[in-house]
Amino acid sequence: MSAPKLFSPGPIMVKENVRQALTHYDICHRSPEFEELFARTTAKINQLFKADESYRSVLISGSGTSANETVISSVFEEGDKVLLIRNGEFGNRLLEIIEKYNIPLVDCSFEWAELPDLDKVEEAIKANPEIKMICMVFHETSTCMINPVKAVGELAAKYDKWYHVDCVSAAAGEIIDVKDMNITFATSVGGKCLGAYPGSAYICGKKAAMETLTPEMGRNVYLNLAKHYKKAEECNQTPNTPNVNLFWALDVALDNALADGGIEARNARYRECAGILRAGLKELGLKFLIDEELMSSTVTSVFLPEGKDLNQFIDALDAKGYTIYPGKGKFEAMGMFQVANMGEIYPDDCRVFLDVLKEVLA
Repeated sequence: MSAPKLFSPGPIMVKENVRQALTHYDICHRSPEFEELFARTTAKINQLFKADESYRSVLISGSGTSANETVISSVFEEGDKVLLIRNGEFGNRLLEIIEKYNIPLVDCSFEWAELPDLDKVEEAIKANPEIKMICMVFHETSTCMINPVKAVGELAAKYDKWYHVDCVSAAAGEIIDVKDMNITFATSVGGKCLGAYPGSAYICGKKAAMETLTPEMGRNVYLNLAKHYKKAEECNQTPNTPNVNLFWALDVALDNALADGGIEARNARYRECAGILRAGLKELGLKFLIDEELMSSTVTSVFLPEGKDLNQFIDALDAKGYTIYPGKGKFEAMGMFQVANMGEIYPDDCRVFLDVLKEVLA
């Protein structure tokens, strides 16, 4: 079978040098060579987030959710609350983690595809002095909306709160400056905009915050941020056996992302591709879920014309070698689908995709 073209928001198509990195010879994870790999990879993650020496990155073997769970399960003590700002499926994923660990919650929820109201957020902060940390998704992939990360970061700074931002579908796709945005913990994974594989997650966090954590505060054995931070600081190691092979690929993908103009250049390419796709979709008379100025650089949420069957449409595209996602929640029933341009997708690929899409719609 020929490889499908993945116009879906992760996993993504990777560059050939990333794929070849998986064939690296085997090494022991308790070796100087692994420690060198860990040190240079985490230093590049800091660059990805424009972090300075006040931040430290660690590697987590798992999906993006594992990085989020590591943070949320590790930082709270008795009496602390978390403020969750949510407006989509992946905000709800954070809610599921919070509820699983019985962390006292201030729930600042909005309708899916609704931009969070900053006045409501500030009122929630002022009314709950026990809030230790604010959580929010940067790119709410279920709708393709970019949330007001910097504005919420300003509120976190104003009221002296920690700030965890789920950057799973944003890192290497959007411009993220953790210091400028006052982010305490940024979490992500290789198998999205960065162009690596699922299973290679990472956290970039403020050292001042991580140094206050103890292993006993963690409510998880494996996903324990204090343990990960301590091992990283002491000897560029992980507390448990990691997925070493994926770290080689992550390291190469970071090189690719930081080379030749860096994240700004990658973001420009993603925006160009998204622009081509959106212009073509509009020419076909299709309607978007949200206004274009609110959309991410890498995902477009769009509705099928009335009378078209979503599953048949997706199957027809799949038969022609193209993979897209159906919408989530109520939007799937409304005939919404999502087209992503993460990973190894370029302007000409988008033009060919639009030709195929037009043929299938006809």
